[in-house]
Amino acid sequence: MFWTDDNSAKNEFIIPDDIVDISFKLDCKSLPLDHAWNLSIALQGALPWLPHDIHTGVHLIHMAESGNGWQRPDDPANDVLYLSKRARLTLRIPKHRIDDAHALTGKTLAIDGNVLTVREGTVKLLSQLPTLFARYVVCDRTMSEHQFLTVSAQQLKAMDIPVLKLMAGKETIFRLAKGPVTTRSLMVADLTPANSVRLQQHGLGDGRLYGCGLFLPQKGINAVKSDAE
Repeated sequence: MFWTDDNSAKNEFIIPDDIVDISFKLDCKSLPLDHAWNLSIALQGALPWLPHDIHTGVHLIHMAESGNGWQRPDDPANDVLYLSKRARLTLRIPKHRIDDAHALTGKTLAIDGNVLTVREGTVKLLSQLPTLFARYVVCDRTMSEHQFLTVSAQQLKAMDIPVLKLMAGKETIFRLAKGPVTTRSLMVADLTPANSVRLQQHGLGDGRLYGCGLFLPQKGINAVKSDAE
């Protein structure tokens, strides 16, 4: 008999559970496309601890870019996002806040005149996929794409994350209480599992409570090209 033990499983990366995403079903017909400020304020009112932990973040609510002929609106100042039953409200939180976050279940939030009722939530580990995508990373409005990538690379290196592949995408302007905030989307590829998780845990730049600097997994570079262009 020829027998070789496969030791690869012993060396598999184990995703830590100290930071997780909790995804809530919701009942809500529509929201302003630019709902970052109002959603954050409503959530901070329901969860007073939210702004006091540097590891918390609020994912903005999104629908698919296209489907059955429907195109996602692209004017944050004026457009309305009509939600389906598949829409989710997702928070990125430390593990010790899971029970606290579940207190959202059953609550009704007022978002700029819209009613959003939070349903049951599901906890999900972060991903170890090598490609991550952030829809919104805060940047100076005067920055060129090259300057944005340079600054992003410097921030990643400061986190001990080697920079192999970066791709900047479309610009979005949010209206917050302090005034307009300019963001760009950013794809980071060829990450090791450990660095992928680290980037999701720490994010990039400011504005985590407003959906900025938060990374989500992508299956590959081609998956983000349509959004980034």
